[in-house]
Amino acid sequence: MPRTVATATPVDLTTLLDFVRPRHRMLLVTTRADGRPQVSPVSGGVDDAGRLVVSTYPGRAKTRNAERDPRVSVCVLSDEWDGPWVQVDGSAEVLHMPEAEDALVDYYRCIAGEHPDWDEYRAAMRLQGKSLLRITPERWGPLATGGFPADVAARLDAAD
Repeated sequence: MPRTVATATPVDLTTLLDFVRPRHRMLLVTTRADGRPQVSPVSGGVDDAGRLVVSTYPGRAKTRNAERDPRVSVCVLSDEWDGPWVQVDGSAEVLHMPEAEDALVDYYRCIAGEHPDWDEYRAAMRLQGKSLLRITPERWGPLATGGFPADVAARLDAAD
């Protein structure tokens, strides 16, 4: 039985954003004050300006870290555990209420579409004091899939 071979496909920004748009499971990596990584599982999307967007709260570690050091990385995962993924490195901008309100509407739209009551949504975001991270992609790895390195798969297939 042929083995699955890992892939690494370089892509341009347009192809990257097309890949990310339908995928909302992400791991956000920020840097703690001591220099160690802080990893947060998040839901995210892509706004109309091509930035990755993540809803958060002002007191969360990811928010405080991004305010101190805007250099972040995001690992965008597929719904299937063994599906394709990509790492995106970029600069984070943190928006707090009231500036975050319209951007949170855009965030919701890019993840879930239209809300049945935008006034209710906006009021909930204000009440919760939500914040938003907007991450401008600066570099990204190839679109990757897991599997064996090609030479190992060939050796294993030949041994079968």
